[in-house]
Amino acid sequence: MNRKITILMSLVLVLSFALAACATPVATTAAPAATTAAPAMPAATTAAPVVTEAAKPVTITWWHISTKDPALSDWQKMADDYMAAHPNVKIEITVLENEAFKTKLTTVMQSGDVPDIFQSWGGGTLKEQVDAGLVKDITSDLDANNGEWRNSFGAGALGVYGFDGKNYGVPWDMGMVSFWYNKDLFAKAGIETTPTTWSEFLTDVQKLKAAGITPISIGEGDKWPGMHMWAYLVTRIGGEPAFNAVANGTGKWTDPAFIQASDELVKLIKMEPFQDGFLGATHDEMQATFGNGEAAMELGGQWSPGVEAANSADGKGVKNLGMFNFPAVEGGAGAATDAMGGGNGFAIGKNASPEAIDFVKYLTSVANQSVVASDGTAIPVVKGAETALTDPNMQLVAKSFGEAKYFQLYFDTYLGSDLGNALNDSIQKLYAGTETSQQVCAEIEAAWEASK
Repeated sequence: MNRKITILMSLVLVLSFALAACATPVATTAAPAATTAAPAMPAATTAAPVVTEAAKPVTITWWHISTKDPALSDWQKMADDYMAAHPNVKIEITVLENEAFKTKLTTVMQSGDVPDIFQSWGGGTLKEQVDAGLVKDITSDLDANNGEWRNSFGAGALGVYGFDGKNYGVPWDMGMVSFWYNKDLFAKAGIETTPTTWSEFLTDVQKLKAAGITPISIGEGDKWPGMHMWAYLVTRIGGEPAFNAVANGTGKWTDPAFIQASDELVKLIKMEPFQDGFLGATHDEMQATFGNGEAAMELGGQWSPGVEAANSADGKGVKNLGMFNFPAVEGGAGAATDAMGGGNGFAIGKNASPEAIDFVKYLTSVANQSVVASDGTAIPVVKGAETALTDPNMQLVAKSFGEAKYFQLYFDTYLGSDLGNALNDSIQKLYAGTETSQQVCAEIEAAWEASK
């Protein structure tokens, strides 16, 4: 992986989101979308444009990870509407759970048989696919008609999917990781306000345990959910300089911020705050535990309200849901408003047809971005769709996102698949209690050095 490129990409995102924060003073505007009026959009109507001339049959393969409604039905309807308006186009959809998707995509990538459109988080993993020649350069498509498609996106949103001035995918959602909590369970434990510091957070964990309530649901079987907690502690303790020092070669993963973050995480783990079986639980099982009211909190992204509801027994999830930023660590260099997160997007496979690219334009139209915003599936990235974001919790995410002066892309996404997996594997050992903070950080540093 070219680290200079990923460092520049991160800096572009930080600057873009800082600018977005200045431009979005109200909670109903989703960062990083701008507040200016949207320009004319391709396929901006609800129905896909009608084709009047007979065209050559085309099959589009599309892989996504939205296994539950409303997103599952939303995507299917958009595909059905597009095919109805384009009788020559057949869209073959493959829906996979997150981890199954990653495994299967790796296999097909190795064979060179790449889907035309597939779920992507951008960052280092996409850069690896670019270097391997597995994805298509769509820069000219974005820039056509005086940049009509490119200019439809909010500032910075495309940065995660571009390298060296070229684009290989587009976003459809962008947000941040935060704590989601059950207000009724907090009240039952006598917790009147959400914690703003790590010490307060640990105190609240103890209060919940004393009340017989499982404090936190986590899906450490998938590894990355637990890594998010460690990464946030690094961000709160070391601030932006800690991760940037490692990325630019002036620091190490064994530097004090990373060791202290590991120590603080171990302190939490020793309190036994998680649900039974957390080490083997998947992300969906983590969401179900929270959605069924069996844990008071979970650390998750902007997708969490929809996913916890979809995985709950009643399909409705936590009735009285709230959100708060990851607490500040006393004495840390990071601000309580610093955010870690990312989004979802579509990467374009190397053999994708013009019709496949046109379909992605349709998926990211104002009308369709408004659909996923209105049902709480996503925080939209297309200008003009932010007005459809009506869910109060999603508005809170958008507000916090917009206020962040420093935004850090998910550590594992930033690092790419090999290093990201090594990071997640190492952090899981803290949760399992099989390695010390020093051992885990040394292991990550060794993987980093080996990748050079």
